[in-house]
Amino acid sequence: MAAETQKPVLLVVEDDIGLQKQLRWSLDAYQVAFAANAEEALAQIRRLEPAVVLQDLGLPPQSAGIEEGMRLLEQTVRLMPHTKVIVVTGNAEKDAGVRAVARGAYDFFAKPIDLDALALVLQRAYHIHGLELENERLAERQGPYALGGAAGASEVFLKVTRLIEKVGPTSATLLLLGESGTGKEVLARAAHAMSPRSARPFVAINCAAIPEALLESELFGHERGAFTGAVRQSIGRVEQADGGTLFLDEIGDMPLALQAKLLRFLQERVIERIGGREAIPVDVRVVCATNRDLQKAIQAGSFREDLFYRVSEIVVDIPPLRERKGDALMLARIFIDQAARKHGRPVLPLSEGARRALDAYGWPGNVRELENKVTRAVLVADGREIVAADLGLEEAVDGEDVLNLRAVRSEAERRAVRQALGVSGGNLSRAAELLGITRPTLYDLLRRLGLDAASYGPQAEERTGAAAVDTRPGGNRPVVS
Repeated sequence: MAAETQKPVLLVVEDDIGLQKQLRWSLDAYQVAFAANAEEALAQIRRLEPAVVLQDLGLPPQSAGIEEGMRLLEQTVRLMPHTKVIVVTGNAEKDAGVRAVARGAYDFFAKPIDLDALALVLQRAYHIHGLELENERLAERQGPYALGGAAGASEVFLKVTRLIEKVGPTSATLLLLGESGTGKEVLARAAHAMSPRSARPFVAINCAAIPEALLESELFGHERGAFTGAVRQSIGRVEQADGGTLFLDEIGDMPLALQAKLLRFLQERVIERIGGREAIPVDVRVVCATNRDLQKAIQAGSFREDLFYRVSEIVVDIPPLRERKGDALMLARIFIDQAARKHGRPVLPLSEGARRALDAYGWPGNVRELENKVTRAVLVADGREIVAADLGLEEAVDGEDVLNLRAVRSEAERRAVRQALGVSGGNLSRAAELLGITRPTLYDLLRRLGLDAASYGPQAEERTGAAAVDTRPGGNRPVVS
């Protein structure tokens, strides 16, 4: 009995008694619970909180249709957002499986079920579920400014995160360049969290938000009586950051006179408070950020060239959200989950129209604008999913191709394979692992999509004999009908 309770729980939603018996026999690696209809399934989900659910789309009272199955899927996703739902469709209903994935299902199978393939997908689903929970635990321990707070899966953004991971643990001065709302401060905090200074303060100051007359005092502090109104000694932000990181946001807006004083500090690492004569040594790492073109500012005489070279030991160019293909949709899902927890609202899936709108919009306010729109949508949505209007966006219409599910799936596969190859540097074994498929299946996908893995980097593996493995449906595997 003790060994039984250690098995992972799998809920199977299936009204066919014969198929239930066959699945119980073949899925002996799991503690299998069964439900014959939506009502029983929801009761089991609340009681067991399973990591994975295997659900038939054709459920009573209309087993010949998929409406009841789709409703249950949506309720499950709202109730248990991290649960991986694998739906089972009839052989002639593969398009329904694609629609189910669009509504939040993890994967789908068409009957007859290939038990070997199902075993692999179940194993992968439990693995992904475990990773997601572990990531949440790590994020809670590390706080909101760990690198995970700067999320993205596009290749252009992954290059940025790789660079931050390399230079974060050092004491190099960073210059973060990017439009407003791209997450410059989040990345600055991530670099601080990775550094040996992480236990010391992270002190941020926006050089554009403080009047010129007050900025010097804010940075370097002042002595009592240094100027009218200085009734007591004040410690500046530079001193406050001693031992830690000083983040100078919008440094491109710093007045020229103050630029000279900042340059002196960066050269000598000592400061003098306004009205004081004592040279105070300060040990800080400096991270700067701006949305301005500093080279043009240098040519215009509004930014010192020598200061530029001091603050730009490592330059990080952060791409705008419109150039990060696919990231808006991924970030939207993260923000939906965060906003729903914060405001006590259900986690709703995005409608197809909302997803198209997110992809089509230009995001002039970048990630900050996206987070604001998603929070609004979580608060105002009154349906079973978030639609484009909830986000304050117009639904994008690309023509009849949008309605062609085969074309949509093919394009989604192409994007996923390209992304996996980019992340893995062309390593086919690693790319297959990321995609949750076998290497021979990846070979078939590459041939069908006309992609060349070699163009994504050196492949650190041998291909000999790999293509001889048959992973396609219809191979020599046990089948359940």
